[in-house]
Amino acid sequence: MLSRAFAAAVNHALERSAWARERLRRHAGKAVRFVVAPLDATLAIGEEGYVVAPQETEPALILRLSPFLLPRLLLEDEAAYREVDTEGDAELAADVAHLFRHLRWDVEEDLSRVMGDVLAHRLVEGGTALARWPVQAAGSVAEMLAEYAREEQGLLPKREEVARFLSEVDSLRDDVERLEKRIERLEGEAGKGSSA
Repeated sequence: MLSRAFAAAVNHALERSAWARERLRRHAGKAVRFVVAPLDATLAIGEEGYVVAPQETEPALILRLSPFLLPRLLLEDEAAYREVDTEGDAELAADVAHLFRHLRWDVEEDLSRVMGDVLAHRLVEGGTALARWPVQAAGSVAEMLAEYAREEQGLLPKREEVARFLSEVDSLRDDVERLEKRIERLEGEAGKGSSA
């Protein structure tokens, strides 16, 4: 059931993208399994570059990702793409990744046919903001916890303290290097004096 719905959505996006169908056509007959725990869907690539939900097919490629990764992928976070676990056909994986980065479903266009341009635009804006919220919230919470640990509890050093420490380490390193050169020079002079 999920695979059929997923196939319909992908095919809808592929309808307006001949370049994407051409790219998939090279992999006709292969299947890709998408695992977003606890759900998974398998899509097989047809001769025309569209996808179908196969009955029983061994996938050439398995893509596993956390449900928490989806919003980051939808927001085109490059680091998120590296967190997708791939298993199988590397060439197919590269093409699927390329399609995910570049194939776009014009949701606003489809909604505007049903609801009108203004409402469709507002809904898409709201959906985009909602998708960004978990990432922004996580960043805000991390920032707040770091500030609490640094300012209230003294668990983390303040930036000024870190900068001062690093400066002192650099100064100490330079002093040690000068001392080593001085010792080498003195050893060299002592060696010349004893051989004379």
